[in-house]
Amino acid sequence: MTKRLFDLLGATLALLVVWPVMLVIAVVVKLDSPGPVFFRQERVGRHGRPFRIHKFRTMADGADRTGPALTVGADRRITRVGHFLRRTKLDEIAQFIDVLQGTMSLVGPRPEVPRYVARYPAALRDKVLSVRPGITDLASLHYRDEGELLARSSDPEREYLEVIMPTKLRWAAEYVDRAGVVTDFRIIGRTLKTLFGR
Repeated sequence: MTKRLFDLLGATLALLVVWPVMLVIAVVVKLDSPGPVFFRQERVGRHGRPFRIHKFRTMADGADRTGPALTVGADRRITRVGHFLRRTKLDEIAQFIDVLQGTMSLVGPRPEVPRYVARYPAALRDKVLSVRPGITDLASLHYRDEGELLARSSDPEREYLEVIMPTKLRWAAEYVDRAGVVTDFRIIGRTLKTLFGR
């Protein structure tokens, strides 16, 4: 089974299972604060091609344009429902749509915004961007509480650029070296264990 076929089957099955949850989230997001259900933001995809990612909106509409690029700790821009969605990672399940569209994979390096991709070392950039970005990977599991971690830093963006991002890139490069269905199964298993274990 090819990775793309695995992604299509997995995303289709996931959407069939979680669509009632997505419907409830959509209603609650609309009731909680004015604005669209989805948060769409430009990310850098495979081979450096930009795409607009799907997430359930967790911040006040337009808040991403009026504050820091990083969301740190108890950011005041996050809505009441948004805090719950972020803590449970339910805001991410909308990305099954991106997998079906072919801009993302179930497993792969998390897609980054252009301003941070521009800071990737040249030796790693092409390698990391040679695969589709994913909904989950080992780095996102390790840094699942990234916002809280950054909140403890006196300079969150510097901490991200000098400590967290380089670590994520090393894991991403290692994933590219062994990417495949078997590896993806293992990472999905760890992701489910982490989510339900919480």
